[in-house]
Amino acid sequence: MKTRAAILTQMGAAAPYAVSKPLEIAEIELSPPGPGEVLVRMRAAGLCHSDLSVIDGNRPRPMPMVLGHEGAGVVEQLGEGVRALVVGDHVVTAFVPSCGHCEPCAALRPALCEPGAASNTAGTLLSGARRLRRPTGEVLNHHLGVSAFAELATVAAESLVKVDRTLPFDEAAVFGCAVMTGVGAVINTAALPRGSSVAVIGLGGVGLAALLGARLQEARTLIAIDLSDTKLALARELGATHTFNAGDPDCLAAVRETTQGGVEFAFEMAGSAKAMELAYKITRRGGTTVTAGLSHPNALFSVPHVGIVAEERTIKGSYLGSAVPRRDIPRFIEWYQAGRLPVKRLLSEHLVLADINAAFDRLAQGQGVRQIVQFP
Repeated sequence: MKTRAAILTQMGAAAPYAVSKPLEIAEIELSPPGPGEVLVRMRAAGLCHSDLSVIDGNRPRPMPMVLGHEGAGVVEQLGEGVRALVVGDHVVTAFVPSCGHCEPCAALRPALCEPGAASNTAGTLLSGARRLRRPTGEVLNHHLGVSAFAELATVAAESLVKVDRTLPFDEAAVFGCAVMTGVGAVINTAALPRGSSVAVIGLGGVGLAALLGARLQEARTLIAIDLSDTKLALARELGATHTFNAGDPDCLAAVRETTQGGVEFAFEMAGSAKAMELAYKITRRGGTTVTAGLSHPNALFSVPHVGIVAEERTIKGSYLGSAVPRRDIPRFIEWYQAGRLPVKRLLSEHLVLADINAAFDRLAQGQGVRQIVQFP
């Protein structure tokens, strides 16, 4: 069958992307779902730094590739053996498919699924198959098992979570990455105790979702740090008790003074080693520094070894929000519908697929929070 999609042919295009147009919008061929796979009509897809980092080359992936990993849509066709879904179900994508059998999956850590990581790196579905190609026959790779920047997508059933049909698609989409990653880092990775002191560095979709998660856990001090004064203003509206601009040379000293030595939990969501250094330095003795940011594979972060020991520090990584998607996405949606997670405030702009290159310019420049591609 035919579908329109956003194809990245080569990484590292020069900005502005509205001019260089790294993403080509073209009609491609999509194979129907094989065993254990599902055909989804995408209705909404969010733009995330994990997409941008492939475009700019910070997260190398096999080319050419149909990008997009944060999506929501409707099930149109089932492959052989799929039992958990039916045609017409509304679904949200999860960007790590969980095989359910490897050691991490057996330990309820599906974000670390070994076959899922291998297929994501290779640009295939969980089965190892590729279902995308150009009319010329050139095979296209899948982004994180999803490739949501397309009108139709064939994905592994393990990449999908059934959700409430009353939830608008644009709101549903952000639960697949921004909310699952940000709120999950707070609830799952950090297991944030109520009443803790917290700082969040990097106020994109993931960072602001983490801030909402910390507010949900009734953080007594909730500090937001970013380079954008506009995002800092939004953070105050969403519950931050203090905000600091990371570009201020006195930022570190000001945070430590405000918190009498640092916060108990610092969350790095900017995806840079410099932000991680700041997060570590504003974490108090005995505290925990959590990072969900993805920087270039060669970026290094160093800390004094003695400080980890003498101050009993904890550094934790968080991928997919340490989530179990089929458990966490529905419960996070329930919290949203109950008014406890005002996720809709993260949606900053809606666009059509043809305008996606200019939208990535805005993302690269730190404008807005979550831009959403909507499909007819």
